[in-house]
Amino acid sequence: MLLVTFNAAQGQSPDFDFYVLSLSWSPTYCASQEGGRSSQQCNGSDRHAFVVHGLWPQHERGYPEFCASREPQRVPQALGETMFDIMPSMGLIGHQWRKHGSCTGLSQRDYLAQTREAFGRVAIPAELAEGKRRLTLSSEEIEAAFVAANPGLTERGIAAICEGRQLEEVRICLTRNLQFRDCLEVDRRGCRLDRIDLPPVN
Repeated sequence: MLLVTFNAAQGQSPDFDFYVLSLSWSPTYCASQEGGRSSQQCNGSDRHAFVVHGLWPQHERGYPEFCASREPQRVPQALGETMFDIMPSMGLIGHQWRKHGSCTGLSQRDYLAQTREAFGRVAIPAELAEGKRRLTLSSEEIEAAFVAANPGLTERGIAAICEGRQLEEVRICLTRNLQFRDCLEVDRRGCRLDRIDLPPVN
C-alpha cells in the first residue's frame, strides 16, 4: 500500500473531509466538441473506456478549488506521462492538479500517486470494463454494478452523472485513507434516468 504524507511546506493545511474519485466514460467525452480537440485522449491508437477524470477533495457540503500552493502550476511532462494509462492527457492532468490537487496539501508527485492508488481501489464491473458494444442501462443499474464489484461500497457512496442521455462519468466517494464511504450531497447530484446510453469504445 502506498503511504502518502502531507507536506506542510506546501503552504496550506489540507482542509477537506473526503475524496471523490471521478471516472469519466471516455467515449462520451470523445464524441463531444471538446473531446474532438483532445487528440491525445481521443485520436490516438489507444482506445479508452473508463479513465480517471480526477481525484477531488470534498467538504461534506461543497469543495475547495484552486488553492494556493508552493508547487508549480504546470505539471512536468515527464511526471504527467507516468499517468497516461489512466489519465491520457497532459491537459487533463494539469487542470486536475491546479483545480483539485492544489487543495490536498500534497506535492504534485504525491497527488498523482494518491490518484493512482484511489483508482486501484476501485474494481470496474466486468460488463463495463471494455466498452466493446453499446449499452443502455439505468443509473441504478450502473451504480448497482459498481456496488456489486466493490465490497464496502454502497449506493449512497456513488453517483452516475449524465450528459444528456449518455453516461458522462461515475463518481465514487472515498475517505482520506481511500476507503469507501457514503456521501449524501454527491449521491443526490447523480442522474436518475432509466435509460442511459454508454457509447462503445471505437
